[in-house]
Amino acid sequence: MNLFLKNISQLVTVAARGKTAKTGADMRDLGILTDAGVLSREGKIAWVGPMREWQGTLPLEVAELDAGGMTVLPGFVDSHTHMMFAGSREKEFALRSEGATYQQIAEAGGGILSTIGHVRAAGKKALKRQTVRYMNAMMRSGTTTVEIKSGYGLDMDSEIKMLEAIAELGVEELMGVVSTFLGAHAVPPEYSGRTGEYVALLVDTIIPYVGRKKLARFCDVFCEKGYFDLDETERVLRAARTCGMDLKVHADELTPMGGAELAARLGAVSADHLERVSPAGIVAMKEAGVVAGLLPGVSFFLNHGYAPARALIDGGGAVAIASDFNPGSCMSWSMPMMMTIACTQMRMTPEEAITASTLNGAAALGLSGEIGSIEVGKRADIIIADVPDYRFLAYHFGTNHVRTIIKNGTILEF
Repeated sequence: MNLFLKNISQLVTVAARGKTAKTGADMRDLGILTDAGVLSREGKIAWVGPMREWQGTLPLEVAELDAGGMTVLPGFVDSHTHMMFAGSREKEFALRSEGATYQQIAEAGGGILSTIGHVRAAGKKALKRQTVRYMNAMMRSGTTTVEIKSGYGLDMDSEIKMLEAIAELGVEELMGVVSTFLGAHAVPPEYSGRTGEYVALLVDTIIPYVGRKKLARFCDVFCEKGYFDLDETERVLRAARTCGMDLKVHADELTPMGGAELAARLGAVSADHLERVSPAGIVAMKEAGVVAGLLPGVSFFLNHGYAPARALIDGGGAVAIASDFNPGSCMSWSMPMMMTIACTQMRMTPEEAITASTLNGAAALGLSGEIGSIEVGKRADIIIADVPDYRFLAYHFGTNHVRTIIKNGTILEF
């Protein structure tokens, strides 16, 4: 489909201008145009500019859409989710409301381990069916590309089942899907007290298989006390890179483990969470070009400290925002809600929050050359919001302002 969006009241391009991510003060530059137009041809953006500069003639096969009174932005890129799961954990939510901590729930057999049984018992079709429902709801809220992790199987068959399901969704659905292998999400119950043996299984058997079958673009590890220490994390990540995967790290969420420094040393694409990141970790990530993936919904949902967004941005780093949608620590896929929390609790500006949810989210997936901004040559992943100004997306929270979703130049209908 060829499409011409015309008379756009406010066009938020988040123009990268050749950069892979916006850093520091540049995150506030949204490249805004008024009374603007965007032309897409065969799924790619062919022209962007003020309507007064439009000199072209539209052929009959181009559909026109008047966006007068609307705000147009790049589709949101949710660069960190665990959205393929089975079962639910509302009982844990109730326990937390009575004061139980994340660690206490995990030690009592809840948390990640409680989801494993449901996923192991579920068939691939059932996992896909539920995930598609979540994907469609995400798209209605403006997310056009999503990362999906495995990590709720934690044995060979179940992890491969998840990765195959994720890969199939990437082909069958219009939403952009990026797959991450997270076999090192937790130590499965059958390996309790034998973490080294489980790491050996990952390194010697599962990771080589995932690499040969090209089932995941990334490998991630939950580097945290009680899960995987720095040495174990490094061993898994080095094996994954040898097998052709790029690297991510769940870093410094609950304790200052030095995960950010490890991510920088290994050249990871992103280090995510970072609620307890050290000043040295902030500097190391900035110097290594590691994107800081912040997950404000988790801190909100678990009622614990927020990542130091201001220190990361003011230190010159690239910050992305993601939902971390999952059944235990953030049962929300709304990127506008994540932006609201980032602005109210993490002292990010609305401009920084939008950049973090679009271009820098794409950078956290190694895709900022293709998506994340409205620029000639990139995919036409665009959302139209019924708001007079981009700041309304975070300001008027708790409602969906997105009226039209365009994926690869095609207007989607739900």
